[in-house]
Amino acid sequence: MLGTVLLALISFVDRNNTEEKRLSNWLCHAPGLDGVVAYFTLIPNLVGLVLAGGLGFLIAIAAQATALLLWVTLHELTHYRLWKGPKISRTLSRLVGNWQNHLALWTTLPAFSAFWLVRLYELLLYPVLTWTIQFPKYDNKDWVNISRHKFEGLVGYDLVWCLYCDWMTGVWSLGTEMLRNVESFWCPIRFYPEKKCENCKIDFPDIEGGWVPATASLKDVTETLEEKYSGSEDNAWYGHGSRQPK
Repeated sequence: MLGTVLLALISFVDRNNTEEKRLSNWLCHAPGLDGVVAYFTLIPNLVGLVLAGGLGFLIAIAAQATALLLWVTLHELTHYRLWKGPKISRTLSRLVGNWQNHLALWTTLPAFSAFWLVRLYELLLYPVLTWTIQFPKYDNKDWVNISRHKFEGLVGYDLVWCLYCDWMTGVWSLGTEMLRNVESFWCPIRFYPEKKCENCKIDFPDIEGGWVPATASLKDVTETLEEKYSGSEDNAWYGHGSRQPK
């Protein structure tokens, strides 16, 4: 799994070796990080599926789970003094129950495939939009990166799950940023249910910052599009930084 690989490639390098440090840093953000995560989480599953169908896919999952448990155990043993100290997983297990916490953690793993679909959209489809309709380009490494392995005291489970969340949060946030451009460009109309508008405005600020009311006319929509995109250098969502005064 993610933690198994990244700790080997990132943590166990010679910090006095400039080339190794450069490689380690490159693997901590896109596109290097994409290759690492894909090689150890996506490709084995696809290879297993192609070579042996459903059984091969399950075997790949079992192998990844085994590697994860083995790495967690070894990492906690080699950092026993830190492991005996404050621990996120131990604290949460005390608050909600040990088996409940661990079951909930493992339940989140299938979501990995969903995050990969989002990431593939970002890599393969969004660039088409920047080319065809001049959506803003993004430096992926500013979003898709990991850094929590630098946080002191994270051991075993704590480190693995924090790296998972580190990667996932960046992928999801970049996808949300891209969708802001999509929504404001193609359909800048508020929803009829005000509760939905209230719920969505955090991720789509243009709901309050430019989308026309649900009771408006189509003429209002087209006028908004003319106002927001006529003469624009890039067709970003209305609150994008490129639209702010210099």
